[in-house]
Amino acid sequence: MRVIFMGTPEFAVPALDALVASGHDVVAAYSQPPRAGGRRGKALTPSPVHARAEALGIEVRTPLSFKRDPDAVAAFAALEADVAVVAAYGLILPVSVLEAPRLGCMNVHASLLPRWRGAAPIQRAILAGDAETGVGIMQMEAGLDTGPVRLEGRTSVTGKTAGELTDELAAMGARLMIEVLADPARYPPVAQPDDGVTYASKIDKAEARLDFAQPAQAVLRQVLAFNPPGAFVEIGGERIRLLAAELTDGDGEPGEVIDDALTIACGAGAIRPAQVQRAGRGVMAAGELLRGFPIPAGTRL
Repeated sequence: MRVIFMGTPEFAVPALDALVASGHDVVAAYSQPPRAGGRRGKALTPSPVHARAEALGIEVRTPLSFKRDPDAVAAFAALEADVAVVAAYGLILPVSVLEAPRLGCMNVHASLLPRWRGAAPIQRAILAGDAETGVGIMQMEAGLDTGPVRLEGRTSVTGKTAGELTDELAAMGARLMIEVLADPARYPPVAQPDDGVTYASKIDKAEARLDFAQPAQAVLRQVLAFNPPGAFVEIGGERIRLLAAELTDGDGEPGEVIDDALTIACGAGAIRPAQVQRAGRGVMAAGELLRGFPIPAGTRL
């Protein structure tokens, strides 16, 4: 098929690679404009999709908006694509864009719709304690992730970090999209049920601060959901990220370090960090941290 690809983060790259490997003609890639990067925020860094598309020799377009730029809409329609494949693109697509390709726009969405419509379905599924999640190939319409679903895959959430789940769902979504495009008539769009709608609001950085007033299981879900870059605590004015932890027994005031192994009391139960990271340092075991950064029992986090 003649395909337009629309995506921005690393999550979208496997779908782009799969389209090319399957022999589809990717006539253009749309992505968010390069953003300021580096410590001083001066250098502009292209998105992962932008960089990958250029490496594949695909034309990259980075409009700031379609709603306010009729020329961008006209240029999109002029590509005369069979379909647009969308994966975490990050811009709202008006109806004029959604209806331009012959088969419309198909989205790789990382949840079991209608649960977790919106910006952060993977993190929200982990934080909520969902047993499973998945990815759906959704026929896009004007509403926020309200379109009918053509094909869906499922996987367990339990024990996985957001990073691990993102990689798994990205690969799954790429496979499913290729399957749908091979024979769209075999996978007609099926309307989402009216019941079970939830919204995955955008993650606020403050949510990654560990809340030890919660039960230990909920604190552990924070650790999993915010890795990468890592949920955090502040000790002596320094931010320490927790990248892995385990549940354990223990009593104390919420946020109190209750032994010499950095076990931390929660609202119910306790957690023991396994992997941590200091600012500007590499990932290390909790024991290694304690050898150079003592955190004695009784410390309140």
